[in-house]
Amino acid sequence: MQVAGWKAVVAGLCLLPGLAWADFHGRVVRVADGDTVTVLRDHGDRKEQVRVRLASIDAPERRQAFGTRSRQHLAELVFDRQVLIQEQGSDRYGRVIGVIHLGGLNANQEMVRSGMAWAYRQYLNDSTLLRLETGARRAGRGLWADKDAQAPWEFRRSEAARRKAEREARGQVAAASP
Repeated sequence: MQVAGWKAVVAGLCLLPGLAWADFHGRVVRVADGDTVTVLRDHGDRKEQVRVRLASIDAPERRQAFGTRSRQHLAELVFDRQVLIQEQGSDRYGRVIGVIHLGGLNANQEMVRSGMAWAYRQYLNDSTLLRLETGARRAGRGLWADKDAQAPWEFRRSEAARRKAEREARGQVAAASP
């Protein structure tokens, strides 16, 4: 294919929805947990709800220690407020991955600084989060008040193993029944 042909292909791909990253404004209408919100944004002549996963952080799961407090803290920061989402792509669940800005506040950084989320090392795009996490840990803020705080990725892994063991146990009981 000639250079002009490649340019046309690239230009066409940029027009497909979901492939191009773009910052957008909207109002936070739902806080699912400490690292996921729903933002209502204007999309042309209609409103669109966009699920946003906060980039580079991982908050405790709902059933995990500090899960509810983490969600409440994020809600206090952003719920029913106009925010800027700095988009960084999308995840396997179709959520936008982004940084939430509210005025001069970076909500992703604030969640880690306050001890309500971890810097998510596996997907880290903001090295400042490591310093903020260290400060929160040393100060015993938020989840760091718990000396045995379990990272969400470890909690999810242990929960998956527990569920698998329960399924296997049920299967053995069913197989043993006449």
